[in-house]
Amino acid sequence: MPKPSHPDVLVACLCADWCGSCREYRSRFDQVQSSFPEARFVWVDIEDQAELVDPVEVENFPSIMVLVDGQTRFFGTVLPHLETLERLVKAQIETPAIAAPQSPEVLALAQRLQASTA
Repeated sequence: MPKPSHPDVLVACLCADWCGSCREYRSRFDQVQSSFPEARFVWVDIEDQAELVDPVEVENFPSIMVLVDGQTRFFGTVLPHLETLERLVKAQIETPAIAAPQSPEVLALAQRLQASTA
């Protein structure tokens, strides 16, 4: 089977509706999505979608997870700036396959996110 011309990219933002920074960040997150039409962007409310996130503790917002071809390339908190997310996503797509070391819980979250957005 021929390999697709672009990698399978999933960018997830883990936030909470009660968080003012998250509410402000949502439009920036959506805006970055338009710069990467080949990627899937998902917004995950850590309380409304707790069954998806648990047992991972998300303590700082916004927390971003970037998966490239099913591998976690980044998982952590970022500054809530449009340019920061754009650079992060671009770097993860363009970097040769180097998966970030993650705990079993984070790896399981990545798998659940992949399955829920397929």
